[in-house]
Amino acid sequence: MASCTFICSRFSVDGVYPPLILSINARRLGMDATVFFTFMGIQAIMKGKIKKVKFIPPGFLGAIPGMPTVATWMMKKMMDRANIPSADELIEMAQLEGVKFVACRMTVDMMGLKQEDFIDGVEIKTAEEYLRVASQCQINMFI
Repeated sequence: MASCTFICSRFSVDGVYPPLILSINARRLGMDATVFFTFMGIQAIMKGKIKKVKFIPPGFLGAIPGMPTVATWMMKKMMDRANIPSADELIEMAQLEGVKFVACRMTVDMMGLKQEDFIDGVEIKTAEEYLRVASQCQINMFI
């Protein structure tokens, strides 16, 4: 069976959506799919955090106070009109489709996190353990 992995390292709309959408579609094509969450992306699989994901405009616009909140509101309106699921709905869909969620051990340790900080079904693995899985995959993407 074909398999793939995706790395999520940013906790932003444009950091979280691509690995979730690609992994869901990979499962629907019959592939094994794993998302490896590291650095700030790990927040996507922490209990109660995904609803707080924001769209941060690139460049100086993202640094203007209040701009990420406004940009997030605008992005969510566009996504609603296009019938695109919310980030928390995508997390649930991915889990229902059988996507494996893996939290980076180094990031977990660095942030002082524990297994109970994560949503159900999250595994914690080292980079080496992730690479063992990735080395057997036909597709590996860092998004």
